[in-house]
Amino acid sequence: MAVLKLYRDKLQHNYQHIDSALKENGITWGVVTKLLCGNELFLKEVLALGVNEIHDSRVTNLKAIKSLAPEVQTVYIKPAPKQSIPDIVSCADVSFETELEIIRLLSEEAVRQNRHHKIIIMIEMGDLREGVMGDELVNFYEQVFELPNISVIGLGANFNCLHGVMPTQDKLIQLSLYTQIIEAKFEKEIPWVSGGTSVTLPLLFSRQLPKGVNHFRIGEALFFGLNLFTNETFEGIYDDVFELETEIIELTEKPMVPSGILAENPSGESFQIDESLYGRMSHRAILDVGLLDINPKFLLPRDEHLSVIGASSDMLVVELGENENNYKVGDVLRFTLRYMGALSILNSRYIGKEVVS
Repeated sequence: MAVLKLYRDKLQHNYQHIDSALKENGITWGVVTKLLCGNELFLKEVLALGVNEIHDSRVTNLKAIKSLAPEVQTVYIKPAPKQSIPDIVSCADVSFETELEIIRLLSEEAVRQNRHHKIIIMIEMGDLREGVMGDELVNFYEQVFELPNISVIGLGANFNCLHGVMPTQDKLIQLSLYTQIIEAKFEKEIPWVSGGTSVTLPLLFSRQLPKGVNHFRIGEALFFGLNLFTNETFEGIYDDVFELETEIIELTEKPMVPSGILAENPSGESFQIDESLYGRMSHRAILDVGLLDINPKFLLPRDEHLSVIGASSDMLVVELGENENNYKVGDVLRFTLRYMGALSILNSRYIGKEVVS
């Protein structure tokens, strides 16, 4: 069985590095755990870091977090579906909201449960995913701020989630100004200006973050250390908290060009033959992981001599060239992962999960 490993010391290092940088700037933050898909083993590692706020996009994951650490503030990071409102009120202390009808239903449910529910109103800042339009915000807030058992604790925005729109100083200043307008008009304090995700961290590290932004939600940078502006790893942060180990189940020297009539494979891919490869041979290995578990484009081989050829539903094919490392059947090949690759692996019940101390 292929195994996904989490390196505890690297996770702890990344957390401390990010936590120190944010605290130095007076910023509170929560860890986004949606990547972990509710895996209890890995959730315990995150909780052991000393976090007091966790963000997730699945109700079942938030239930798991609350069962492990009832004292941790949980944040549901997308607008609530109607059918999930009772569960969201019971297991999420905070939720991101953009619809008046849903907030009214949350209020009614919070009254029924005798609970207080906090919301962050998400503002549309150009990426065109979730968010209230800016010119509608004052009217929107006016209709929700006095609802029973509901309090608006922040205004927030997402960037780079759909169309790739990046955060800028101007956009984040605009988000802060919305908060100031609401506070001045309604004489209500809005504690959080939540404009920070992993994609916003470069602005913090380069001292370009507007002072009004005081709340972050971070997942990708914690687990992968990726600067989404440069596509490089942040200095001082590990990019390999996770590592996938896969076993070689076949290793044979084979032609580099397929033979026979070519058609689309089951994935809908069509291959063009490179005639320069006719007559050439290479060692090919088959690994015990496939498309059911991960898209190969999100795999980064540890061995630089190895290249990923493709995958079927349950097997991955890699090319070893001259097999300079003398791999054999039963040996393990290791890969680091892109975020979306790790998400697939963590959602696969066919891949083992381990913590490395």
